[in-house]
Amino acid sequence: MTAVRVVLATHNAHKAREFQGILGSELPGLEIVAYDGPVPVEDGTSFEENALIKARAAAEHTGLPALADDSGICVDVMGGAPGIFSAIWSGTHGDAAANLRLLLDQLADIPDTARAAHFTATLALVVPGEEPTIVQGIWPGRIAREPRGDGGHGYDPIFVPDGHDVTAAELAPEQKNAESHRARAFAAIVPALRELSAAEHAGS
Repeated sequence: MTAVRVVLATHNAHKAREFQGILGSELPGLEIVAYDGPVPVEDGTSFEENALIKARAAAEHTGLPALADDSGICVDVMGGAPGIFSAIWSGTHGDAAANLRLLLDQLADIPDTARAAHFTATLALVVPGEEPTIVQGIWPGRIAREPRGDGGHGYDPIFVPDGHDVTAAELAPEQKNAESHRARAFAAIVPALRELSAAEHAGS
């Protein structure tokens, strides 16, 4: 059986590896392929809008079904910030260490009882000629006082998931891939991907 190809609309190698790890053997008839096309301007005002912008751009560029995510960390006491600005919180896109340090500095005087936060991942699946599918995964937890752990990326070293005393960066990769916001969003998108795979194979 020929695998159905879906382009993952990201140039982020960490994210691509994480998606591959989450995908695992869940959908053996699906092949996630890398995207090397132009990067669209993410000028949406929500995770949903930004995920759609990326997925639509990748689908248009490749002609393939496209999967994109927009994700970030949302801190309750900060009204949900950094939110969609998580990757540029310090003013420089992709400077994870600066983003993390600025957030910790902003929360320095906030007591442990008020440091609730959650990671959000929104996935958009765009199949040319069809209505898009949008799902969301939420991973609740709290913000630690100092970074801990060498795994993960982004804000993982300061995020302590509910039910754990360790940060996301201290979890084993397979455990994080089973619990994370992306894992939850992926579980929600699997039925749509299965339908896509079934439809493609039925028409081939």
